[in-house]
Amino acid sequence: MPATRLPSFVRQHLAAFRALLVLTVLTGIAYPLVITAIAQLPGLKDKANGSFVTNASGQIVGSAEIGQLFTDDKGNPIPKYFQSRPSAAGDGYDPTSTSASNLGPENIVDSFDDPATKDEDESSQSLLTQVCARSKAIGDLEGVDGRRPFCTANGVGAVLSVFRTGGTTGPVTRVVSINEECPAAPFVATYQGVKVECARFGEDYSAGVTAPVKGPGKGTDNPVPPDAVTASGSGLDPDISPAYAYLQVNRVAKERGLDPATVHALVHDHEDGRALGFMGEPTVNVLTLNLALDRTTR
Repeated sequence: MPATRLPSFVRQHLAAFRALLVLTVLTGIAYPLVITAIAQLPGLKDKANGSFVTNASGQIVGSAEIGQLFTDDKGNPIPKYFQSRPSAAGDGYDPTSTSASNLGPENIVDSFDDPATKDEDESSQSLLTQVCARSKAIGDLEGVDGRRPFCTANGVGAVLSVFRTGGTTGPVTRVVSINEECPAAPFVATYQGVKVECARFGEDYSAGVTAPVKGPGKGTDNPVPPDAVTASGSGLDPDISPAYAYLQVNRVAKERGLDPATVHALVHDHEDGRALGFMGEPTVNVLTLNLALDRTTR
């Protein structure tokens, strides 16, 4: 008696089930186990496990791949430590909120708080003002001239809204320093013979021509490097440029009672060169540098 042939739809489902089992074993069990085993080989294990960094007591204090802040509970830099670059990830270096500020070079106008809603904060700093404020703060911390072009002496974007009789042409009729809220005194008293006003919340200055004003701040020779005043794309960059690290040497050495030459040499020892010798720029990992510094002054 011939064997009973299963219906075609049953054969199709059995074939699909067998394929599911085979692929599950291959891609869901075998492949992950092989990759995990390869990741545990010498030279790969540390990176695969998170590149954790430990202190002198053997405690895990962070990852070499994720930056962190060296500030006090009020957000002020701890002077005895090298400082990281700014971060736009959450409150700073939050791996669950990795992000950039998404602000571009044309973002130069600040917004102010509504005085009618005192419990809310609607203010926001433009990229220009953020850079100006950070550069001034770093200059004050490190004892150097942190002024930058297009910045006021108070660390605000030096931007005017210029009103003319013909819109964009003709004599100037009104000038407003749009990043300096009243009652602040504008960074310049007059512009083309017209008195400069401070900005008032709620007023519309869009009819004026937005004009950044180049002040006395330094340009390319500014001692505060770009990575010190701008956040990385991920907000988690653990590295700073050697230029920013060396800028901090004197302050750190003074706070720890060390010879600046000793701290300078420590920074030099923690410089990482370009990838493969030609890609990217040299960097200094802030966490590993600070841990080495702690070991030096134990």
